[in-house]
Amino acid sequence: MLTVWGRRSSFNVQKVMWLVGELGLAHRHVPLGGDFGGCDTPAFEQLNPHQRIPVVQQDGEVVWESHAILRYLAARHGGEAFWPADAYRRSLSERWMDWSQSTLEPDLMLGLFWALVRTPEGARDWPLIRAKLGLSVQHLQRLNGILAHQPYLSGQQFGLGDIPAGATLYRYFTMDIVRPALPHVAAWYERLRERPAYREHVMVSFEELRGRPDRSALALSVELP
Repeated sequence: MLTVWGRRSSFNVQKVMWLVGELGLAHRHVPLGGDFGGCDTPAFEQLNPHQRIPVVQQDGEVVWESHAILRYLAARHGGEAFWPADAYRRSLSERWMDWSQSTLEPDLMLGLFWALVRTPEGARDWPLIRAKLGLSVQHLQRLNGILAHQPYLSGQQFGLGDIPAGATLYRYFTMDIVRPALPHVAAWYERLRERPAYREHVMVSFEELRGRPDRSALALSVELP
């Protein structure tokens, strides 16, 4: 059976659990990190030398890093719907996975979410928040243009490319910010909200994270351009 380590409120764990739900995989979930602790134990270091979540194990195979896990699960269990045999068709999703991790998430998650939600109110850096919000909106405007011509980032059907960027939307649409009209992104979000696995694994309260910064991640968000 597949085992997944990580707390439900972790954004990167949510990506993995969303795909696990889409694939209907039998699994065992081990809460780890945050209030659960456990990441700094020797046993967990044997699984992931970086002592970060998420981590999965199946049939003795251990995989860490959220996007590596997504690719592993899709290749092993996803079939043509999530891992097409044709390399070009796979690239239609993989490019959005990489873009989300390298461009969208640094500004929207490590930037805006960390600075606004995870930083205590009295310590918030408002120029940084405004800058990260502006960059996040720019990225979503780009997605809005793409989604004007197709229902999903992966194309005409939901696929792996929708998961990393799509997982950011719940936090974007529930943060206390002013959001410009992005009708195609909003429609995409509604389509994702219709998926049971999205509702179960991504639409998870982040109240336990409010005002509780992770200093290493927050430092990273300040250093990113």
